[in-house]
Order: sequence, then C-alpha cells, then structure tokens
Amino acid sequence: MSITSKPMLISGGHKGAEAEFGRCAKRWGIDQTTLSFEGHDMEWPYGIRRLSDAELSAGDISMEIVSKRMGRTYHEAERIRRVVQSLYHMVNDSWQVLVIGWIQSDDTVKGGTGWAVELAKLFNRPVWVFDQARHDWFHWKGGHWVPEAPAIGARPFTGTGTRNLTDEGRAAITALFQRSFGDPKA
Repeated sequence: MSITSKPMLISGGHKGAEAEFGRCAKRWGIDQTTLSFEGHDMEWPYGIRRLSDAELSAGDISMEIVSKRMGRTYHEAERIRRVVQSLYHMVNDSWQVLVIGWIQSDDTVKGGTGWAVELAKLFNRPVWVFDQARHDWFHWKGGHWVPEAPAIGARPFTGTGTRNLTDEGRAAITALFQRSFGDPKA
C-alpha cells in the first residue's frame, strides 16, 4: 500500500471513465499515476508507470475464479488477464475506490470494471459506484449497496469505470471533484 498522505489518482487511462477521472485530476491539480503494461491502449497517458511482467504477475488470478465471482464468462481471456492484473495494483495501492458503471441485480458491477469493485470488497477498501442507469452514487456497506455520495479523501484513490461513459457519469465525476476539492485550479 502506498504511504502517500495526499490525494493521488491511480487509474489505467482507458477511454471513458478513467480518462475523465484523469482530466478532472489535472484540472484540480491532483497528482496521478496511470498504470500501464505492454500492449496497453490508453486515452489518457499521463503520469505513466509501466508494470513489468513480474509486477503484473502479483495480481494474477485464475480467470475461472474471476468468471465465477463475477457470474460471467470473459472472452479474450489473455487480454482481460492483463487488465485484471493491473486492476489488482490500482486497488491495492489505493485507500478508496470510485467507479462509474452499472450495478447489476447480483450486486456485481458490469464489465471488467466489476473486478475492481470485487477487489475493493475483498481488500476491505471503501468503494462507491455511480450507477449510470439510476444516476446516483452507491456505497458498499454491510454487504449491500447504500445510496451515498462520496468525497475523495487525503490519500491515493482509484478512479475507474466503463468505457461507455454517459453525460451523467461525466457530470458525476466532475461533481465528485468539486465536492471534494472546491473550485478547480486555474
């Protein structure tokens, strides 16, 4: 776990939510680290830290376990494996996890983003999801999702989510930074 005692975005720079978290972090003057790996395609390549194969392997887990925990099958398992491995580092290095996506009826979050949420639960990290269908934030508390808007704390945090960011999701990220830090830096 990182020992930094100031807010710092840890993300993957992917298209959609992660890139928007990065743009907001820059606008508010928040430090950020974008985790990458060989062959990683990013929209927001800012503050890149490239993970080695050895580092990635620390987050390795059977795709069968991921599929079972998430209740779905992943095609392109080798490509998804590297994303799953990098999500491990994002969540492990963070003190809170903020996600944009869709909470499903089984309490998982749609797509690969859902693995970050599951890791946050397993690692006992505070985790919030902005559900783009319900247009509201939800906090995982006591084994279920509770409506609650987050604020970014004074330590490193993960900002991740769907590639299919809606206008409401984008506005939720901006409002989160505004609520947490006030007006953006000039």
